[in-house]
Amino acid sequence: MNSVTPEPKRLGTVEWLICVIATIGFAFDTYELLMLPLIVKPALASLGGVGADGLPMLIPGSPAYTQWARALFFLPAIMGGLFGLVGGWLTDWFGRRRVLTASILLYGGSALAGGFCTTLPQFLVCRCLVFVGVCVEFVAAVAWLAELFPNPVQRERVLGYTQAASSIGGFLVAFANGFGVQFALDLPAIHGTHEAWRYTLVSGLIPAIPLILIRPFLPESPAWQEKKASGKLRRPSFVALFSPELRRATLVSALVCASCYGLAFGAIQHLPQIVPGLADVKVQVKAAQDTLTQAAQSQEKPAPPQKALVAAGKRVEEARAAEVQKWQETGGLLGRLALAALAVAIVSRKALLRLFQLPALVYIPLFFWWLGTHLADTGTLGTVKWGAAAAGFLVVATFSFWGNYLPRIYPVHLRGTGESFAANIGGRILGTSAAWFTLTFAAATPPSPGRIALTAAVVAGIFALVGAVFTQSLPEPTESPKDE
Repeated sequence: MNSVTPEPKRLGTVEWLICVIATIGFAFDTYELLMLPLIVKPALASLGGVGADGLPMLIPGSPAYTQWARALFFLPAIMGGLFGLVGGWLTDWFGRRRVLTASILLYGGSALAGGFCTTLPQFLVCRCLVFVGVCVEFVAAVAWLAELFPNPVQRERVLGYTQAASSIGGFLVAFANGFGVQFALDLPAIHGTHEAWRYTLVSGLIPAIPLILIRPFLPESPAWQEKKASGKLRRPSFVALFSPELRRATLVSALVCASCYGLAFGAIQHLPQIVPGLADVKVQVKAAQDTLTQAAQSQEKPAPPQKALVAAGKRVEEARAAEVQKWQETGGLLGRLALAALAVAIVSRKALLRLFQLPALVYIPLFFWWLGTHLADTGTLGTVKWGAAAAGFLVVATFSFWGNYLPRIYPVHLRGTGESFAANIGGRILGTSAAWFTLTFAAATPPSPGRIALTAAVVAGIFALVGAVFTQSLPEPTESPKDE
């Protein structure tokens, strides 16, 4: 490769379109993934059927609820990881832009279909397809951007700041869910009902709309296109990832990436299940139910049925969970922006990662342990919001790290394949297994938010410790991989 550092590109219309479409893609990656923690309870209650008393059969803490919740958190991650690995190979073989487009259309259409599901198996299949699309999109987008902006400083900035949009996606999905909860009755009925979780899923189609309009103006990666046209593009191979030159980078990056995702899926994403256990939220639930009862009495109507009271309480719980989610994602956005700025200033990639990783090793377990032991305290909700923001700042920033780090490890013909191994096998499969551990060991009847928080503290601590240990062996990237 040319040893002269390429000049930064002037950002014209095409370059801005590239950044816009990548930003939309990253934002809705997170948007699609973070739907589940917000909607899992109402979705299972709706699709799991009702008993003779008219109440949902799948309630938190029941064995059937735990089984389906684990399946919805983990099986899509497995499918996303496996097919995402294949998607990385396809990115190297067929090109970045083509695979990127297909992946966004896949997860947008699957999210839309999920909003119209009538059975739990249908819902699970749709979530699996959403995960597949998201896992492929991340790999294709990172490789595409890294090769479109070859100047090192400009590349780091573009990758860092476009990935920061991922946290905007988390904020948007919290807003969309809150909007659905508040205005569900004003929206068109789906299968004869006005359920907020369905409208949240349907909104996942949004990223496909600008993509269809903008795609014809987007160029392919020049580095990949040049090698393809000259006949020098080598065939991607999974075996090549374990060659002597790449073996350590492949294995260690997968393990450390898994630790980053483990903190999120093992702890942070369970906050919506913990928030209803806060004393402040319980007071608000009772107040909403009392208001409903008093309104019926003032109009000399029969007392509201238990089903109506439960629904009123759920609306309060979902609204408070969405608020905490917004604080968490605000912290995550600030963390990603901080990493984007520091990625240019700090040469050592290990030093950059440790700025967020080591504080998270201490803070995340302590925060969730404190949360599990202070649920009964009044005034805790405000503290939880700030705590969630700090957790998001430390953990979510590390997700952006991988978009900056992985493209510098692998040559062009293995870039998508190598990225997908770390991000999908490491992050999506090994990392999201943390959700399975938390849900399994926290299962209780009736559900115990305190037990969920304490279990999350332990699971997060183990994953964070593994990441801190293996980061010591994480190789520093060179500007040009050996076979380039």
